[in-house]
Amino acid sequence: MKSAANSLEHHWMPFSANKHFKSEPRLVTEAKGVYFKNNRGEAVIDGVSGLFCTPCGHGRREIAEAVHRQLLTLDYVPPFQFGHDLSFTLARRVAELMPGDLDYVFFANSGSEAVDSAMKIALQYHRAKGQPQRTRFVSRERAYHGVNFGGLSLAGMVRNRETFGSTLPGVSHIRHTWREETRFVRGEADTGAQLADDLQRHVDLYGADTIAACFVEPIAGSTGVLVPPKGYLERLREICDRHGILLVFDEVICGFGRTGKTFGADAFGVVPDLLTMAKAITNGVVPMGAVGVREPVYRAVVESGPAKGIEFFHGYTYSGHPVACAAGLATLDILRDEKLVEKAAALSSYFLDQVYALRDIPIVTDIRGYGLLAGVDLAQADKPGARGYEILQDLFNGGMLARVTVDTLILAPAFVAEKQHIDEMLDKTRRVLSRHAQRAGLKLAS
Repeated sequence: MKSAANSLEHHWMPFSANKHFKSEPRLVTEAKGVYFKNNRGEAVIDGVSGLFCTPCGHGRREIAEAVHRQLLTLDYVPPFQFGHDLSFTLARRVAELMPGDLDYVFFANSGSEAVDSAMKIALQYHRAKGQPQRTRFVSRERAYHGVNFGGLSLAGMVRNRETFGSTLPGVSHIRHTWREETRFVRGEADTGAQLADDLQRHVDLYGADTIAACFVEPIAGSTGVLVPPKGYLERLREICDRHGILLVFDEVICGFGRTGKTFGADAFGVVPDLLTMAKAITNGVVPMGAVGVREPVYRAVVESGPAKGIEFFHGYTYSGHPVACAAGLATLDILRDEKLVEKAAALSSYFLDQVYALRDIPIVTDIRGYGLLAGVDLAQADKPGARGYEILQDLFNGGMLARVTVDTLILAPAFVAEKQHIDEMLDKTRRVLSRHAQRAGLKLAS
């Protein structure tokens, strides 16, 4: 089958309703600051920082110029047994930002690849420590850890798993942290730390010496922004320490300032053994992911290898790509020079005030938020996801791009946003949600 040059037919879009999109496309042609333009030239405010990728705003000339210079200087070098200075510089800069002794960085190209890399690092670490039987991983229900088979196996979002049948063996899941009594709680709930004891139950069931690592998102993002209860992550850390289990934080969404601190690990005061990151590391300009690694883990793996041989049989053709590194360094400069993490922290209270004010709309059944990240649960219509998908379309048609997971609306403004941008996002959101409530015959609060 062939079609016209401007046809939408040949692109099989990811995580998209392809048939419906191609009948009613939502096309973007430009981006600058906190706005996109659609194909009609109309402004569309970015309510989710691209896909949590662009905290510095769109169209940053500093990053574009750094990428351009790098393309003209060194466009590519094989990362296996060869190197270039930018990857070492970026690794050092990232290590300086991470808490504790997370001093080493392994580069990948996405959050999915970073998670799979972290799984392999954990397995090889235990092998180097003389415990090769530690092959089990523990994750959580409602978790999202990417879409490669490793992360898919860790994932606890059912729709992402059910189509593909078999996943990796030896992965088990503890409960997520959402509870009925925490509806509309802002930030961390005062109760619920005991949910971390699920990990101890898995230790009791499977044996501590079979478990390699426990993977958690500090804030479970893609499932709808599940903020941990107070003391929960600390208790996970204690259980992992007691039993020699590596604790891995998936910070693909939380990392680089989304929580008001550089990493979720900083926000919640818990240092993991491994930390995955992606998205904002290059402001979304060039694909890149990475794993932050504590010194004892790195040392164990590297020192167990031969003097002149490969210690870790893993990597990607584009690991530490020169152009991605150039984008990453320019992004870190912007975050530092414009104090954007501090700005995100300062803007958080105003943002959350406006989001939680949506509580009076009858179809809103819960709101959760922390930093510049919020999830708004919507009452289900005739089937799961139907209302959410309609709201996604209506928001875009009304001038705002947002993220919807089933029937949860997720908002995550860029750190360069001002209060008037927050007002615009929430005004558009309120209009659309109110219209849907009225359509459902529900009376709005006076």
